[in-house]
This record gives sequence, C-alpha cells and structure tokens, in this order.
Amino acid sequence: MLNILSLGAGVQSSTMALMAAEGELTPMPDCAIFADTGAEPKHVYEFLDYVESLVPFPVYRVMEGEGLEAQIIDRASRSEFTKVPFFTKEKGPGMRQCTADFKIYPINRKVRELIGLKKRQHGPKEVVVKMWIGISMDESVRIKPSRVAWIENTWPLIEKGMHRHDCIQWMQSKGFNEPRKSSCYFCPYRDNQSWIDTQKNDSSSWEKALFIDNLIRDQYPNNPQFIHRSKTPLTECDFDPARDQFDMFDNECEGMCGV
Repeated sequence: MLNILSLGAGVQSSTMALMAAEGELTPMPDCAIFADTGAEPKHVYEFLDYVESLVPFPVYRVMEGEGLEAQIIDRASRSEFTKVPFFTKEKGPGMRQCTADFKIYPINRKVRELIGLKKRQHGPKEVVVKMWIGISMDESVRIKPSRVAWIENTWPLIEKGMHRHDCIQWMQSKGFNEPRKSSCYFCPYRDNQSWIDTQKNDSSSWEKALFIDNLIRDQYPNNPQFIHRSKTPLTECDFDPARDQFDMFDNECEGMCGV
C-alpha cells in the first residue's frame, strides 16, 4: 500500500505535507506529487520549493504535454473552445475538463509508474494506493471519490476536523511560511481579492492573464469568452471583494484545485 500526497502548494495540501513531516499525520507519505499545469503564479512554485525542502519524502513534479496555457493558445489559434470553464456571452461557462486533464491524469500516470504498471496495462483489482487530498472542513462539498478502482482518496484534514483557518494557525504556530491559494493565473474560479492581489503583487501573472483574456475573446467573435464571471474584460472589471458571494472553488469539478 502506497500513501501518496497530492500536493498543490496551496494552504491545505502544504499543511498536510508539513504535518506529515512533523509526525502529526501518519503514516508518513511515500511521496508527494505536484501536477504542474504550467500556469501557476510565481508564488506557487516558490512555495512548492519551500515545502519540498522541508519534507523527508520525495516530491515528484508532473505535467501533461506542454501544459494548460499552451493548450489554450493552440486551441484558440484554431478557434476551438478550450477545456477551461471560461464565461461566455451567450452560452454560459465552457467545459470543465482542465482539472481532469492537467491535474488528475498526470498524477494517475505517475502513480501507475510508481506501482510498476506498463502503458495500457490493467491495474490491480484491489486498492493499493491511498491518495491524500487537501480538502478542509469548510470545503467538504468538494469531496469526490477516486475514479480509479485501485486508488482510494482520503482527506486527512477532514478526519482531523480542520478548517482552512486551522491550517493557517497551525502553520503560524510552527513558524512556517504561510502559503496562498494555488490556482492558475487565468482561473475563472478566482475571487476578486485574488485579482486585486495579483494586480498589486504579481505583474507577470497579471500581464499573462490579460493576454489570455484578450485571446479567448478575440478568437471567438460569435461567442466571446471571458475569464471573469462579470463577462467583461479584466481591464474593465470592478474587483470589489464585497461582490464575492461564495467561493467558486466549491464548484470545481474534481476537488483537486486551489489546495
């Protein structure tokens, strides 16, 4: 039985990794896997390096193809809709396939490698992997079972009754640096406060987001797409935190992003 931690380098999954390193979550994970979409903000990669330097188990970084950003640009060049749930003017949000394709699939591919399965080889009939997922009590609606019979998803923070603020308090009590929520810089599920923070503190991610926002609007003149749910260009959005009425990550399809 392998215990594998799905590491997103956000608050919850980083707390799990460091709690395991401190002996407060058992058994010790055999490894952690970070699925790199190729579109994470700089602070995510920096915190991933930080966590990796503190844990006693290996951290594998995996990516599907050339990453999600490259796929968006490629599909836009052919006027094909992306697999990201961008907001459209007429038909509602687009497909929500990005988590499955760029998080779950590359992680499962690495897990297959770790248990010695060859390409297209059938997996075992019994559970041989426990996958630790970083969901806390305040996000329990996001709990999803594994789609792979021999992988059992587990939620150690749920088992300990921990909320997101508990994770932050634990980090502070141990003297660890505090992480921020992990999400692609163009994720349509980001709240207004995160956009404000990006504008102020991460000019590179902001400029990249503007590029994607313009790209998905210009390439689909008959049904333009937008990153922000107001269906206006990012440069025209009113990023008022008071207008954030719910955490849109609760609607994230696979329970794997933002942790």
